[in-house]
Amino acid sequence: MVRRFTRENSARRTNLLFLIIFGVAFGFVEAAVVYYLRILLHFRDDYSIAHYKTLLNLGFITFVSPVHSLLVNHRVSDIEVARESATLVMLICLACVAATGWRRRAGAFLVGFACWDLAYYLFLRILDNWPRSLMTKDVFFLIPVTSIGPVITPIVISTLLLALGIKLYGD
Repeated sequence: MVRRFTRENSARRTNLLFLIIFGVAFGFVEAAVVYYLRILLHFRDDYSIAHYKTLLNLGFITFVSPVHSLLVNHRVSDIEVARESATLVMLICLACVAATGWRRRAGAFLVGFACWDLAYYLFLRILDNWPRSLMTKDVFFLIPVTSIGPVITPIVISTLLLALGIKLYGD
C-alpha cells in the first residue's frame, strides 16, 4: 500500500518528532535528578541491592523485595515511588494529548517512554560517567515491585518499545 502525502500524515510526523524531543528532554531531567541524588546521598558505584528477597529472576531482569530501604529511609523511598508514578501519569497525559484513539495513544506513550528511558541512560553517562558498562546493575523501577538487572536490559527493551511505538503511532 502506497501512502499518500497528506496534511494528517505530515502533522503526525511533526507530532512524532515532538514526542521524541519531549522524551529526550525528560530523560535529561531524570538523569539530572539521579545525578543530584547520587551526590547528596554519597552514592557512587552501582545500584546492587545487598539484601533482598527474590520474587522472580528472569536472568536479564530480577523482581525483588528489598529487606531495607533502597534509599536513605522509607520516606525518601516513598517519595521516589510517587515520583515514578508521576512520571507515568505525565507520559500517559502526553499520549492523550498527542493522539486520538487507543492505538495511537499507546504508540505515543511508548515513544515518549522509550525516548525518556534511552536518553536517561545517555545523559547519566555524560553527566556522571555512569553506567560504567552495559552490564552494570541498576534498579529499573520501584513499582509495582523493585526490578533490577544489567543496564542493557532497559536499553534493549526501550529500543524495541520505540520501534513498536512508532509503528502504532504512525498507522
